[in-house]
Amino acid sequence: MSSSEVVANQAHDNPALLHHFATEEQQRNAASLGMWIFLVTEIMFFGGMFCAYLIYRHWYFGDFGASSSSLDITLGTTNTIVLICSSLTVAMAVRSAQIGRLRAIVVYLILTLILGLAFLGIKAVEYKAKFDEHHVPGQADFHMEGSIPGHPDIPVNQAHAQMYFSLYFAMTGMHALHMIIGVGLFSYLTWKAWKGYYSPTYYTPVENSGLYWHFVDIIWIYLFPLLYLIDRHR
Repeated sequence: MSSSEVVANQAHDNPALLHHFATEEQQRNAASLGMWIFLVTEIMFFGGMFCAYLIYRHWYFGDFGASSSSLDITLGTTNTIVLICSSLTVAMAVRSAQIGRLRAIVVYLILTLILGLAFLGIKAVEYKAKFDEHHVPGQADFHMEGSIPGHPDIPVNQAHAQMYFSLYFAMTGMHALHMIIGVGLFSYLTWKAWKGYYSPTYYTPVENSGLYWHFVDIIWIYLFPLLYLIDRHR
């Protein structure tokens, strides 16, 4: 049998193999490369916001520290634990696909969805608290009480506090948007896994979606100390 006939038989035997790929391995490598390129663009996107945060943090050091102290450290810590657990369930879903535990794929994907929705629910509670406390930039009645950490005689500069909360809502808001996209993505993967679409020979969507989810989790690992933990030692 010629090589072209072998390739044709592979395509016929595996409906997941698209016609413009010669082998399953080539298709998987192309998908993985595309995902890594996408993640690099995401790193540059979030990198710009991190850079802006670090610059303003340097300029308005004390005001940023005072503004950070108004955040709920308990909710932030809980969300960090939730996301770390969700990374574990995603990794277990990928591993289950690799070894052919089809029912386990569904279970771990559902657990990931539950944890993702829990994160979004906690973040919604945090956002509501900021609205109730009038800590939303642009509000006419915005007011940040308190003084500069270590300098009780110097009140918080309201304009600088608004800059902190502008970055807080921008960075956590974009992160939450990525979480919402991830929840939608894993909802689709769960449905496909329930239909038995994935197997040890084809689990690329689960693996690449796992990479996306891990990236979103890593972003939060950086956001948490920058937004919640600065000046907590005081």
